[in-house]
Amino acid sequence: MKCINETKFNFPAKSTNEAFARSAVAAFIMQLDPTISELADIKTSVSEAVTNSIVHGYKGQGGTIYITVQIFENGVVSIKIRDKGCGIEDIEKAMEPLFTTGGDERAGLGFAVMQSFMDSIRVSSKPLKGTTVTLKKKIIKNDP
Repeated sequence: MKCINETKFNFPAKSTNEAFARSAVAAFIMQLDPTISELADIKTSVSEAVTNSIVHGYKGQGGTIYITVQIFENGVVSIKIRDKGCGIEDIEKAMEPLFTTGGDERAGLGFAVMQSFMDSIRVSSKPLKGTTVTLKKKIIKNDP
């Protein structure tokens, strides 16, 4: 798969920047002419991943979130959301629906939402080093 376009950006891990992250990713992938549904799925998944970095990775204490978006010639979009936070000790457990380390105010559905909206999700993490979530989705071209 050949990458035909790419963007990278980073921003402070503040909840006020979550909307910026999803909007910036959405604006970049507009060149593929996604459907409203595809765009909503991607924006929601990016929001969940960024929120996880802010709430769980940095525990609301600040840091930097790094995003890389790549578009491949076959219409696949790859979005990497990375933090240098506390990391995840047990990725398998963290990806279970309803599991959360965020207390009663968190539903524990972030990874489940991402899995349901994207074609694939990969999580890599090292305790005290950070976490990278890679989301992939094929944008289906609708010929007129």
